[in-house]
Amino acid sequence: MAGHRAFEVAIDMAQRQRDADRRLLVQQRGQCANAEAQLTQLTGYAQETRQRWGASEGARLLPEVLRHQLQFLQRLEQTARMQQAVVQAQRQRVQQAVRQLAAAEARLASLRHVLQQRQRAEQRVQQRHEQKETDEWAMQRHARGIGRQLTQGI
Repeated sequence: MAGHRAFEVAIDMAQRQRDADRRLLVQQRGQCANAEAQLTQLTGYAQETRQRWGASEGARLLPEVLRHQLQFLQRLEQTARMQQAVVQAQRQRVQQAVRQLAAAEARLASLRHVLQQRQRAEQRVQQRHEQKETDEWAMQRHARGIGRQLTQGI
């Protein structure tokens, strides 16, 4: 029975770890979704800006304005590339959290399985013990019954 208590404590700890891993996965997925939304926003803004400035191609722009526009687009593209790296890193964190959660669930299932096996084994031992007691009791009653028959027959 003390062994069962140790397994119950281990199962409780494994459940807590699994729950923490699940919360981490939810958090990582949320952060990944936010990073992807920011990337979408950045690329959309860059595309919109190119289209807006592309429409004024026929107009004569001052070299300073043209240079400013190019620098701005370059910075937007650089920021989008940086955000792509953030998204990729966040996706990797999500994948790691998925693997971690799967491992925690497997650990929990394994502990529960071992506990069930031990409980079944203990039940079998208990049933055998009870059967042995019943058999001994029946043999004693039978022996007493034969003894009475012998004494009454004499």
